[in-house]
Formats: sequence, C-alpha cells, structure tokens
Amino acid sequence: MKFSSATVTSISMIAIAKATGAFSLGATKSVIGASLQHSKNLSRQLQRAPLAMISSSTEATPSSVADLEFNPLLDQDGLPKFASIKPSNLSPAVKHLLEKLEKDFTDLESKLSSDTSDFDDVLPVIEKLQFPLGYVWGVAGHLNGVKNGDELRAAYEENQPDVVKAMTQFSQSRALYDALTAVETSLKSADENDFKIQQQKRAVEGSLRGMKLGGVGLDGEAKERFNEIKMRLAELSTKFGNHILDSTKAYGLNVENADELKNVPASAKGMWANAHKTHLTTEGEEEAGEIDAEKGPWRITLDGPSYIAALSHVPDRDIREKIYKAYLTRASDIGDDSNSNVPLVYEILKLKEEMSHILGFNNYAEMSLTSKMAPSVASVKELSELVLEKALPAAEAELAAVTALARSEGGDEYSEENMEKLSPWDTTFWSERLKESKFELTEEELRPYFSLPLVLGGMFSLVERIFNIKVEAADKDVETWNTDVQFFKVFDVDSEKHIASFYLDPYSRPADKRGGAWMDVCIGKSEACERDIPVAYLTCNGSPPVGDKTPSLMTFREVETLFHEFGHGLQHMLTDATVGDVAGIHGR
Repeated sequence: MKFSSATVTSISMIAIAKATGAFSLGATKSVIGASLQHSKNLSRQLQRAPLAMISSSTEATPSSVADLEFNPLLDQDGLPKFASIKPSNLSPAVKHLLEKLEKDFTDLESKLSSDTSDFDDVLPVIEKLQFPLGYVWGVAGHLNGVKNGDELRAAYEENQPDVVKAMTQFSQSRALYDALTAVETSLKSADENDFKIQQQKRAVEGSLRGMKLGGVGLDGEAKERFNEIKMRLAELSTKFGNHILDSTKAYGLNVENADELKNVPASAKGMWANAHKTHLTTEGEEEAGEIDAEKGPWRITLDGPSYIAALSHVPDRDIREKIYKAYLTRASDIGDDSNSNVPLVYEILKLKEEMSHILGFNNYAEMSLTSKMAPSVASVKELSELVLEKALPAAEAELAAVTALARSEGGDEYSEENMEKLSPWDTTFWSERLKESKFELTEEELRPYFSLPLVLGGMFSLVERIFNIKVEAADKDVETWNTDVQFFKVFDVDSEKHIASFYLDPYSRPADKRGGAWMDVCIGKSEACERDIPVAYLTCNGSPPVGDKTPSLMTFREVETLFHEFGHGLQHMLTDATVGDVAGIHGR
C-alpha cells in the first residue's frame, strides 16, 4: 500500500487528530521532533553515560600534531570556546580522541573480569574515559542544531559513523557487561537508604539495560545486521533534520499589497518586513532600503514565529492556505524530491521494527518502553483512549463555536452554501478571533508586558523564591555561537556559591537554526570527571527583536515555552547527584 507524505506525517498524530478535528496546525511539529530525537539522544549519550561510547576497533590515522595543537575542541578545562571553534576542528579532534579511547578501553577490558565487583573500579573509570569525546561530540551536535552550515554538516556526517561504531562496540563489550553484573550483585546488600548507593544502583541498572538494548547478547549475523541498522538509523536521522531545515529556510512568500494584511498586528508586520530586508541582503541586493512595517513589502517564512503569526492573523484565506500547505509539506514528496523525508520515514520504521525483532521484542514500541514508565504498549493505548474520550467532546464544542463565529463574521465565503466546514488554515485564525471576542483582549495587547528582559526578570525572581537561588547575567565570561546568545550563572543564595550555569539562545534564526525548543546538556555534573558545576543549553525559537531599539516582545505561548525549557534546565542544574550517569536529566 502506498501512502502520501501527508498520510505518513499523520500516522503518529491519529489520536490527536481525532480529538481536535480540523485543529491540525501543529501536527508536523510532533513528527519532526520525534524523528530528530534519535540524533539528539546520540549526543546526550556521549555526554553523560559510561554506556555512551568508548572504543573503535577501526584503524585510525595518527592525528596531525598541527591539527591538534591549536584545536579549541580539545581545550576542555572550562566552557566550550564557541567563537573559536571551526568545522575544520571537528575531524582532527574526533580522530585523536577515538585513537586514545581505543587504547584506553582495550587496557581496561583486559583488567575487567566477573570478579570485579567494586563500583569505583568500573563506572567512574568509564566516565573519565568517555568525557573528552562526549564533550567534543556534544558541542558538535549542539552547533549542528543552532549554527548549521554546509561545512559543519560535512564534518559531522564524516565523523558520525566512527562515533556510532564506538558507541556500538562499547555497548557490546562482554567484559564490561560481566563486570557490571558483578557490581550489581555486590550492591544488593548495600544500604538502600544511602543516597550514594541509590545513585550507584540506578546507574548500574541503566547501564546494563542500555547494553542489552545495544546488542551485548548478540553474535554472528544477528550482531552484524544489528550494527548495520544502528549506523543507518544515525545517518537517516541526520538527513531527516537537514531536510527539514533546508525546506524551511528555502520558502518565503512575498506580500506587497497592504490590504492583504489588514488588521494584522504591527509586531507581525514588522517581523515580516525585517525578513524581506534580510532576504534581499542575502540575495546580494545592496539597496534593500529601510524597514517599513506598515507599507511593506513583507516576506512570510516558515519558522515558528512567522508561521504562527500568519495562521493567526492574516485575513486573506489564500495566503493562509499557501503558508499552511507549505509548512505541512516541508521535506515531503510534494515539491523538491531531493529533500523528501517520505522514503526516510518508511526506512526508519522498517529498520526500527527489524532491530526490535533482532533483540526479541514483538515491535519497536515494546523495545522503547523498556526504559520508560509505561508498563506496556497496551497501557499507552489505554491512556490515549482515556484522553481521547475526555478531550473529544470539548474539542468538538470548541470547533463548533469557532465555526459559528466564522459563519457570522466572515462573510459569504464562510457560509454553509460556500463552505461545508472550516479548512485547517481557517481554524487558528478564527479561534484567535473567538478568544478576542470572548475575553475582550488581544494577544498583541499582552506583548508589551512580555518583553524578554521583563520575562527573564520575573522568571528568575520566581525561582529565587522557590529554590533559594539567584540567577545573574555573565555574558562577558564566555564565548558564544551567536550575538543573540546570553549566558547566566546560578548561585545558592545562602552560601553565595556558584552552583550552575546556562546558555540561553532565545530567537528564531531560520537560516541556520532548527525549529522548536529544547533543553540539552553542555556539561553534566560528575564526581568522577571533577565537574561540579553543571551547564545547560536552553534553546527557543521566539520572536526576534524588530530593529535596534525594540526588545523582543513575546507571545504568551512563547513565555510558556521559555518557562517549560527552564524547568528542564533546573532539573539538570540543581541536581544533588554526583554519579554522572544519573545526575540531572540523566538516568530517567
């Protein structure tokens, strides 16, 4: 059976689609996020866990001393030297570290045995071994998401197979598995109320589970095929993300008629006027002129703030339809086939099913749940159906109210004679109008209260009251990958001790930054690696400032997103755990 790209996209959204009817504007976000998760997990594994990576059995060419001497990726005493890092630094650094890891892990394997039962002889040693490569690959993965470019892509893709091979070979080390099993046995008699012991047990449990899922029990053809699948999935995940980014930044709809943007908020028109000027500058037109938000011209793009503003406020249905369909068909078989993710989705699904069967599971869902709270696939379905049962009546009532408003206020084109039901590109627009009429308040009226500096001040004040911490700007202390990026230090109020730090990358940059919002690990807390100050990345795609004088004025949804990601960041930064494999967001 052959499905269209839109159908493939909708597969994972069936329950939500049932519950929301025409409210399907956000469907592609979930699909994109899920497909990128494999690549994101790869970087996180390398940064955090002893089970993340160790050796490569492939012969490595000795790294050039000249390539290493001034390589900022190998300067790991403090924070990454982002302003100094170049894509050309990646390959020499990775090759050098893989050579060292191969030797060091081979030596460790020769010392390990089933009689090795002391925790400190195994996982802390692995943490020290894995940290340097985890540091480098974590920085590379981060830059690939926030400062993507052709040279970095090439370097990342060149080194990814060797890194994946190192991870795979490590997870399949029988000597390490036997040693960890012995450690697990020895910990059974330890004091369960001791926090340190709890960390060690959790770390060993997760490590053994990860090795089982990594194929430690496989031999022969099954092992060989499993490793081929792991390598291919990593490659497909990277391609998937690149296709989405390329499709997003390739599209732009120019609008020159001001009547088509009647009653659109000034912030949205300013954003689109700025996008038009940026586009002209990128195309090499030196006389781009001054930005005029009211007179235009304007350029509507597919990055989050632009897309949402267009679907929410543009009165012209034809424009909304073009933007909606362009967004929904990014990286699909509609348009540029060279960027299509449709064959990739099919191959990913097929490979994940085959992988799960090799490991003895009935399907990939069962395999995935081994490290999650849900006890079974049936329980996930049961919860989905429960949510659907409660949500569907409310969604249908809201859709009916939105439709009624559109028919009463939208004119003849929304009448029952001319339109059986609202189209997906209509629902967001009219739901905004419904909120405005119901609450007598527009989103635009709220934005001046949500300038980024004010929001940050309020958020930091809140966490100071809740967690007794103080957040202070420290931009001058670090190098960053973009001038928009801010850096903060977190202090304990009572002791005044510096306990954590984080980078905040708040704005959308469709030219080189992937969409969405996420928190990730820059440096994890680890006693073994003598890292006592965890550092986080907080990445959003909010509305950028328009011009030099006006700060970013956030929508309420963007404020929610910032708080959400900061919450993940706090889990990472305020951890008391010192075993790297379970500190912060690890070991979940």
